[in-house]
Amino acid sequence: HQRLSKLEEVNVLMFGVIQLSESLNYVFETTEAKIERISKALKRHEETLQRLRQQTEQAAEVEQQIKEVVQLLQEQMTKQQAQTHITKDWLNSIEKDEEDLKAKVKQLEMYINNTAPHSLKELQVHLKKNKAEVHLQILKGLQTWNKIQKKDIETQDEQLSKLQRLLVLFVQFFLSFE
Repeated sequence: HQRLSKLEEVNVLMFGVIQLSESLNYVFETTEAKIERISKALKRHEETLQRLRQQTEQAAEVEQQIKEVVQLLQEQMTKQQAQTHITKDWLNSIEKDEEDLKAKVKQLEMYINNTAPHSLKELQVHLKKNKAEVHLQILKGLQTWNKIQKKDIETQDEQLSKLQRLLVLFVQFFLSFE
């Protein structure tokens, strides 16, 4: 009888060990599945973070390029303002010279009107010569101004070409995100 009761105890213990083993196996399998799901979720998050890092780097590059374009535009505007100032000063100088020459011509005309008739012809010749000099100076001034403007236009064309190339790069860059 004692032996039978010990055998029953062993059977009960064995049954308990089997149930414990099955429970541990179930816990192991479910824990393994949870770990697998967590690993996959972490991997997806890491991939998302990597894409965000790349996009951040690209955005920083775009920002730098935009800053360069803005700086180029500011430099171009500064150069154009300086050139405009120089041109205005030069035109004012030409206008002043022209006014001075007109005043001299008037003085000569007054002198001619107040002098003897015999010297009138000499003064008229001298006056025509002075008018020719005035016209020649004005013509030279206009030619110089024309050269300055032509060079200014060439410089602006170069800068616009650079800006157009940068703009094409920006457009291509932004289209690559779509």
